[in-house]
Amino acid sequence: MAQDVTYDGIMQTATGFWASKVLLSAVELGVFGALAAGPLDAASLRSRLGLHERAARDFLDALVAQRFLCRDDAGRYGNSPEAARFLDPAQPDYVGGIVEMLNARLYGFWGSLTEALRTGAPQNEAKSGGDLFATLYADPARLEGFARAMTGQSIPVADALADAFPWKDIGSVIDIGAAQGCVPVRLALRYPHLRAGGFDLPEVEPIFSRFAAAHGVSDRVRFVAGNFFRDELPSADVLVMGLILHDWDLPTKCMLIGKAHAALPPGGSLIVYEMLIDDERRTHLPGLLMSLNMLIETRGGFDYTGADCIGWMREAGFSETSVVTLTGSHSAVIGTRQ
Repeated sequence: MAQDVTYDGIMQTATGFWASKVLLSAVELGVFGALAAGPLDAASLRSRLGLHERAARDFLDALVAQRFLCRDDAGRYGNSPEAARFLDPAQPDYVGGIVEMLNARLYGFWGSLTEALRTGAPQNEAKSGGDLFATLYADPARLEGFARAMTGQSIPVADALADAFPWKDIGSVIDIGAAQGCVPVRLALRYPHLRAGGFDLPEVEPIFSRFAAAHGVSDRVRFVAGNFFRDELPSADVLVMGLILHDWDLPTKCMLIGKAHAALPPGGSLIVYEMLIDDERRTHLPGLLMSLNMLIETRGGFDYTGADCIGWMREAGFSETSVVTLTGSHSAVIGTRQ
């Protein structure tokens, strides 16, 4: 039996950042956009990307081994179906925004995880006296990059959400903390009868409006300016909080759920989606890693289980609650007000 035990799994995890950085650098270098028009041989692709000859072959073949690129018998590289859909910046399902942010910000900050575990303190901009959200919202370029990253992470979730809820019976929906507006825009595209909106700080309005206009739904998707700490939440048949609650400590989580309950009409629903940790806290690694990311990024945020969220919703007054799987990593907790 002992002979069947190897250290392969240990080494695969320990060197996992190698594979991660290959993908992050590929997006940064524009590999997938360069191949959008068709396959290129190694020399042409290397020249277009500005790669040194020594590094190019191993880098490109690593992407082949990761199944992000294909290589034909003539030695030409092309995008895999997955990369062509999700990593080509010209495609509507482009998720590279979150990859760009992982590369530009979080890759470096996660190098200080040990310090975060020892101190409980964030390791991002806050480490030098700044604040993540204050820093982002003060810089229009960084804010737009952050909003684009949230879209990249939310596209598959928004599409799954469109199938997981009876939107045909719903008249209006507002996404709380909408960023670029991915969720209301994708829902409006699927359901033309929906009156959709996004609630966020005023600085986000130009970013939101450009995104809605680019998708041809400006007439049906509105922006609502506000601060969910100071203001009441807007009313709609459905309120959505996606990747929002995990940013905050428990009292703030409960406060926001309570505000949602107060804003909803009888029969209205709150949909909370996150990388929910499994109730036994044993198997859902993405949710546990995201919670550690909240340690890196925030002063009190953490991820949680579906059972945790159901408990908070019931304390706020929601009578009907359920958990629905959306994608491989994301699930939603749905609470309905009687």
